[in-house]
Amino acid sequence: MRVAVYTLGCKVNQYETQAMETELKRRGHLLVPFSEAADAYLVNTCTVTAVSDKKSRQIIRQARRRAPGAVVAVCGCYGQTVPEKAAELGADLVMGSAGRISFLDAVERLASARPAAPLVQVDEALKRRTFERLPAGGLEGRTRAMLKVEDGCVNFCTYCIIPYARGPVRSLPLTEAAEEAVRLAEAGFRELVLTGIELSSWGTDLGEKAGPAGLIEAVCSAAPGLRVRLGSLEPRTVTEEFCRRLSGLPNLCPHFHLSLQSGCDATLRRMGRKYDTARYSDSVKLLREFFFRPGVTTDLIVGFPGETEEEFAETLAFVESCGFSSMHIFPYSRRSGTPAAAMPSQIPRHVREERARRGAETAARLHRAWLESWLGETLPVLFEEEKDGLWRGYTPNYIEVLVQGGALHNLVRPVRLTALRENALLGVLTDGDR
Repeated sequence: MRVAVYTLGCKVNQYETQAMETELKRRGHLLVPFSEAADAYLVNTCTVTAVSDKKSRQIIRQARRRAPGAVVAVCGCYGQTVPEKAAELGADLVMGSAGRISFLDAVERLASARPAAPLVQVDEALKRRTFERLPAGGLEGRTRAMLKVEDGCVNFCTYCIIPYARGPVRSLPLTEAAEEAVRLAEAGFRELVLTGIELSSWGTDLGEKAGPAGLIEAVCSAAPGLRVRLGSLEPRTVTEEFCRRLSGLPNLCPHFHLSLQSGCDATLRRMGRKYDTARYSDSVKLLREFFFRPGVTTDLIVGFPGETEEEFAETLAFVESCGFSSMHIFPYSRRSGTPAAAMPSQIPRHVREERARRGAETAARLHRAWLESWLGETLPVLFEEEKDGLWRGYTPNYIEVLVQGGALHNLVRPVRLTALRENALLGVLTDGDR
């Protein structure tokens, strides 16, 4: 078959799409762009915000309009939480956020015999107990591989639908994670991203005493020639012991994404977060004490129910004090079925959007200051692709770098950073390759 795949959402979704693409190719199918004619369109959906829901619906409708005779199959978190709505949009098959190989089996069956009515097969996410193993890596030509080592979450923050869409914590055993890292290094990848729905909870279901630090040590040691980058961490994970152990790993990228959501303690309590701003600040200080100028990035939700203008001002002040290298700003999105959806003092949409704009302005200023602080320095860059005559790549602390050069794909080269260009730095290649 000619198969087109569209992915929305987080790195876990991206990983699972890459796994499905790898399996589809192994089965002899041809992958084509989503904009082209195909025999089957697969949509891996997201439901983290109302905007994610809207985009998921739009893509499903697009696929149905593009090829009335093709199979339209939906998986992912939107399909998990509201399967009947996905089916109403014209999908032939709706499955959820698990069973990706079974999903592909069903797509193949439907290609030869489309059902008269949509086929909906969604499990109960909260009853899941086993980790779904999928082929790690990516398609030929990619420089960075993702490895999902954890799935699910039991934090049940008051605004979040994801625990209901993904179920409880399930982990890939440490030895298997290390073996996968070796395999990916041998396959030619230069960087590995460890990802999960709640990476900080890795191993709790296995009774694993090593914790996330032990997992990271094992992966870095198993593949010393592979740059290892981490997905999002909870602030509680970053302790002095955690930093001391990991700061000795030469191939661990000094880039840490610490979930914040709000810089106001009262708002954090309403959100059901498991830390306050003092604990969060300690985590940032520890990272900067043990790692050389690490990139520290975060997420921020603005306009949460009950958030006053004074509380939002507290958040902006706290963000300034942390000096993040990059931030993702989201206006609060009301998710049906979560405690926050029933809270009083819901913030009007125009206020949420205005606060998101102000938050984005602060984020842009901090990001620019971070980039400017590196001008004149030389850093190693892993190059990924050429576009408009410039090669694009990333430093270990996740600065996007653009240079002129030839045949740099999947090479790590030292670059002297010379100028700012929008959200990236221009640079000049220096001697050496590694």
